[in-house]
Amino acid sequence: MSTTSTPDSRLGGTGIQTGRIGLGCVTFGREIDHDAAFAIMDYAVENGITLFDTAESYGDGASDRIVGRWLCSRAMRQRITVETKITRDFTKPHLREALNRSLERLGLDQVDIYMLHSFDASVPMEETLEGLTQAVEEGRTRFAGCSNFSAAQLTTALLISETHGFTRLRVIQPIYNLVEREIESELLPLARAQDIGVVSYSPLGAGFLSGKYASDPASIPAGSRFDIKPGHAGIYFKPGHFQVVERLRHKAALTGVPMVRLAMSWALQNPNVDCVLVGARCPAHITNALDALRMPIPAEWKIEMDNWAGTPLSAPETPPR
Repeated sequence: MSTTSTPDSRLGGTGIQTGRIGLGCVTFGREIDHDAAFAIMDYAVENGITLFDTAESYGDGASDRIVGRWLCSRAMRQRITVETKITRDFTKPHLREALNRSLERLGLDQVDIYMLHSFDASVPMEETLEGLTQAVEEGRTRFAGCSNFSAAQLTTALLISETHGFTRLRVIQPIYNLVEREIESELLPLARAQDIGVVSYSPLGAGFLSGKYASDPASIPAGSRFDIKPGHAGIYFKPGHFQVVERLRHKAALTGVPMVRLAMSWALQNPNVDCVLVGARCPAHITNALDALRMPIPAEWKIEMDNWAGTPLSAPETPPR
């Protein structure tokens, strides 16, 4: 096995050590089959990736099952940080049921991080946190976390935990990339102040930052991520976002560095993000992230890219021939 590793990064106050890159398992059982997923997980571990992220909704549970089979067949449980998520109905009874089902699919007695997939205003946060507290106390998860929470929602959850003595949300999982940067102003500073681990996802905007999409939704390529999950178009198909893509395209032409590597390196260089999840349909998608980590973009490029959003698109420089 190769022993290429990614630098260690600590997930907030959990004490969990993980590399800068984590493996997002959203494609397993939905876009790729068992054998392809196994090849990706093998390649990830060979290159020092030790955090695997899945959810009950990924492939209707298929992702959990595939990850579990791989963990068993490779005897890797002690080396891998496993996080999975509950997608809906965060009442205490359903939370217990959903976690037990995920554990059964994964073939585990305990996951490292159990996350709320999104904010659910229909269930009192007190009830949800009490359910998560029971899961921690019973040893079915080491830590609780949340995905897609705003800073205000996370603040409310932390205050409720402090008031009632419930377990705290120790890890957050927000979307973060060149065009979706809302977390920079409030959520990331809050996470640092509260010693909460940050595991971001979608560093390439579900493929949007590869430059393969035109502004007309009717032109979405068959079999692409936006074709499989049309809801992504509502997030990314915005004039300002397409302007950033054009800047990225021009920068790639000028520098000879692929668009996807530029975008990945930009996301990896935020010091307030502990780990960046990379979804993959083949090992090459992981290779792009590893290359971006090993060969980071220069600081002046990062500063330039930081300033792309919200500024008018001027005439591009002519790339060298």
